[in-house]
Amino acid sequence: MTDYAAVLAANYPDALWQLDGDTYDGLTWFSDTPKPSQAELDAAWPAVQQQQAQAQVDAQRHAAYIAESDPLFFQWQRGEATEQQWLDSVESIRTRFPYPEAP
Repeated sequence: MTDYAAVLAANYPDALWQLDGDTYDGLTWFSDTPKPSQAELDAAWPAVQQQQAQAQVDAQRHAAYIAESDPLFFQWQRGEATEQQWLDSVESIRTRFPYPEAP
């Protein structure tokens, strides 16, 4: 089922609209631009899901880099760890949090 609010927020960031409920029938369009059709919004949903999944992986990787690989990087810079330890940590994070496949 299409998340119309997510599609509208992602693809029409400057538009003014209101959504009562979760169906297209609850969409009131206040902008001067043409109201997108239900078919247009339904067609955009897979790309928005992809963007959301990508953003989630980015956030997970970012947190893991800060907690795990960044300290190793600085230890390597000070001669307290090896470059390979740091690279292995980065690769481990990438493996744990793979990017989603495109729709």
